[in-house]
Amino acid sequence: MAYKISDACIKCGACANECPMSCISEGDDRYVIDPEQCIECGACAGICPVGAPNKE
Repeated sequence: MAYKISDACIKCGACANECPMSCISEGDDRYVIDPEQCIECGACAGICPVGAPNKE
């Protein structure tokens, strides 16, 4: 199950920089993960200062 970024996102961009698949992009109110490209590695969750990325 792919990761999804919650409303807790502060749009710092740390997750996008850490993603090895480059499947995280800036959305209107938070960063978003393309579920088709996500390999569920957890790199985004490990780097996020507020714990916004979670497995759905």
